[in-house]
Amino acid sequence: MTKNLSQYFFRGLITALPLGLTVYLLYVFLSWSETLAMQLIRPFIGKLYVPGMGLLLGISGIVLLGMLMSQRGMVKLLTLVELPFTNLPVVKSIYSSLKSFADYFSPQRNQTVQQTVVALKLPGLALELVGLITRQSVDDLPPGFLQGDRVAVYLPMGYMIGGYTVFVPREWVQPISMSVEEAMRSALFAWMSSAPSVDWTDHKQP
Repeated sequence: MTKNLSQYFFRGLITALPLGLTVYLLYVFLSWSETLAMQLIRPFIGKLYVPGMGLLLGISGIVLLGMLMSQRGMVKLLTLVELPFTNLPVVKSIYSSLKSFADYFSPQRNQTVQQTVVALKLPGLALELVGLITRQSVDDLPPGFLQGDRVAVYLPMGYMIGGYTVFVPREWVQPISMSVEEAMRSALFAWMSSAPSVDWTDHKQP
């Protein structure tokens, strides 16, 4: 009975956690945008203010920011704004990692760098590592790297606690038919399967 209760608890937790986090983040965004809207808009329109204008303000702000960043010269301005985040020791590591990760999925990212999910197979080993090709060539890397037809493969660790980038011969990787988003989502939970678990006691050797 205790075992069943614990299984039900963790199954419910796994079900509720993604929903709860998503709802919470949406709530934080809506609350923040609504508070900002009440401070900026309500003094000017008074009773004409309608709840929900905060959401409209938040979405409009994000779209406007995207439009501004698409203009020439704004990249230099952003570089100046980023100075405090790119120079402080601890903040620099966190900000740079998050920015690099976000830039990887940017629609304006260099299309010559194909986002490909691959299985990395080491010669002579029945082992597969799932990763993302982040660099299709090593020709422009500093001296000291091995040259040739090699690619950079990022290998994410479970629960997004880190990862490794390895440079390997191209023939070591095999493309997988899945999107980058699906691969990262699977890696987040260590590729845990939702299929029924196997009772290994039934497979014991006699």
